[in-house]
Amino acid sequence: MAFPFSASALDARTQLFPILTPEQIDRIRSCGRLRNVRKGEVLFKPNDTNISFFVVLSGKMEIVQPDMDGGERPVTTHDAGGFTGEITMISGQRCLVLGRVTEAGEFLELTGDELRSLVARDAELSEILLRAFILRRLELIRGGYGNVILMGSRHSARTLELREFLSRNAYPYTYVDLDTDRDAQALLDRFQVRISEVPVVICNRGGVLRSPSIQSLADCLGFNTAIEDTHLRDVIIVGAGPAGLAAAVYAASEGLDVLVIETTAPGGQAGSSSKIENYLGFPTGISGQELAARATTQAQKFGANMMIARSVVRLDCGASRYELVLDSGESLGARAIVIATGAQYNKPAIANLERFEGQGVYYGATYIESQLCGEEEVAVVGGGNSAGQAAVFLSQTSRKVHMLVRGAELASSMSRYLIQRITENPRIELHLHSEITALEGGSRLERVVWQDRQTGALSAGAVRHVFIMTGASPRTEWLRGCVAMDERGFILTGRDLEGTAQSAAQGQYRPWPLNRAPLMLETSLPCVFAVGDVRAGNVKRVASAVGEGAISIHLVHRALAEV
Repeated sequence: MAFPFSASALDARTQLFPILTPEQIDRIRSCGRLRNVRKGEVLFKPNDTNISFFVVLSGKMEIVQPDMDGGERPVTTHDAGGFTGEITMISGQRCLVLGRVTEAGEFLELTGDELRSLVARDAELSEILLRAFILRRLELIRGGYGNVILMGSRHSARTLELREFLSRNAYPYTYVDLDTDRDAQALLDRFQVRISEVPVVICNRGGVLRSPSIQSLADCLGFNTAIEDTHLRDVIIVGAGPAGLAAAVYAASEGLDVLVIETTAPGGQAGSSSKIENYLGFPTGISGQELAARATTQAQKFGANMMIARSVVRLDCGASRYELVLDSGESLGARAIVIATGAQYNKPAIANLERFEGQGVYYGATYIESQLCGEEEVAVVGGGNSAGQAAVFLSQTSRKVHMLVRGAELASSMSRYLIQRITENPRIELHLHSEITALEGGSRLERVVWQDRQTGALSAGAVRHVFIMTGASPRTEWLRGCVAMDERGFILTGRDLEGTAQSAAQGQYRPWPLNRAPLMLETSLPCVFAVGDVRAGNVKRVASAVGEGAISIHLVHRALAEV
C-alpha cells in the first residue's frame, strides 16, 4: 500500500518517488559513505532526530508508521535508485515514520549536514530532492500520517488555535471533531479525559495534553530540539514573516550562522492571506501559507535554524554583545539582529469582542475558518488588501459577505484588482462609512449590528462569523528603552533617526554611539536592523517586505565588518 494519489500532475509518483540515475548517484557518493544493511534492520523511527539520508543501491526497504495499537500503516517502499526522507531531513525536526530494511543490500548514507551541503551546491539534485520532500510532506498531511491526534470542537477557540498552528507549520495530524464523531467519547474514555479538558492532543502515540498551549504542543512535537542556545550567532532574525524569511534565506545562503525566532508559524500576517495575486512571479497568485512554506524550506536548505513557538520578551542592549531573552527564560547571543516582528491587527472598541474571539470573531481567513463558516453570511471588517483578499476568498463558499469599511472609498488602501473583484462580485456587499457597534450571542456569535457613520442608521444581520483586519500596531514592547520609535511604536531607521537626539538624551532609548551615521535599515543600535511592517515608513506590501529583508543582510555584512 502506498500514498493515495490525487489526479494532479504534481502528485505523480515519478515526482514523489523519483528513481535516481547512475550519474546522479555518483555525485551523491562523494558526500557520503556505503553501508551494508541486513533484513529487518531499522534505520530510523518516529521521534528520532538528526536521522541519515539513504539512497538504495541494492536491496529494499519499507516506510511505515506505527499506530497507537501496536500496528503499522504502510506508507511506501524504496527499491534500487530510490531515496528516503521528507521535510524533516531539511528542518532537523523529529522523524514521523519508521524505515526498515526488507531485503539486505547496500545503501548510500549521508548525514543531515552532508545532505544540506549537497542540495546547496548541486542544482539538479536540489530540485529533485526538495520537490520530493515537499510533495511527500503534503501527502503525509493529506493521508493523516502524523503522530498527533487533535480532539476538539468547532465551537472552541483553543481548538481553532491549535489547528491553525499545526496547519500553518505543515505538520500532519488527525482531527477528531467531537461535535460529529460518534466514537470520540470512547477515545476520551480511553485516556480518562473530561469534556472540560477539551481540546485534547494525543502526542507521539501516547502522551496526552489537555487544552495545551502552543508552546507545550511545540515542545511535545520536538520542534526546537535541534536548536543550540549556547553559542554566539552571526545574526538572529526575530519574526518569520516575508521580511524575516527573506533575510534568513540570504543570510544562510551567504554563509552566516543564522537563527529565526517565530512566535507561532512562518508567514506572519501574510501567512493568513488566502491568495496574494500582486506578488512578482506568481501570475495566478499564491496563498500566504504556501509562500511561507516555500521560503522556510529554502532558508533551511541553506542551513538556517528555525525556533518555533518562542517569543522574545526582552533585548539586553547594554552588554558587550546583544542578548535576546525568550519567554522560556533562555538567553541567546548574537553579533547582529534583524527585527521582523511585523504588526498585528488592531482590535476595535466593541463590547464582547474578546468573548467571541475564536467563536465567531477571527483575525485571519484561511481554509480552516472557511470550513467553519460553511454557506452562512459573514462580515469582513477593514479596507486594506488583506481584508479584500479575505472577502473574495470567503465569497467562494459563503452565501453573502458584508464588507464593512470606515472610510469613504477603497482606492487609497487597496489594490485596484481587488477593488474590481469586490465591486463586481454579487456575493459581496460593500458598506462604506460603516463600523460594528454590537456583537450578540450566547456561547457563540449569532448577530452583528453595524452603523452608517454618515447617516447614523443601524443595520443588523444574522452574521455568525466576523473577520477583523483593521489597521495594525507594531510588536515592539520588548524593545522599549533600547531603540528609537515613533509615537505609534514603529521602529525608526536610517535617516529617520535624524533629529531624535533629544529623545535619546531624555533616556527614552540608547543614543547612537558611533562616528558613522546609521545605515539605511539600521536602528539606533549598531548592527540591529528593522525590516517589514515593524519599521516606520514601510510600504505595507509583501514584495517590499521581502526586499527589505534581503537588503538587510547586505547591511549586516557591512556593519559587522566595522565592528
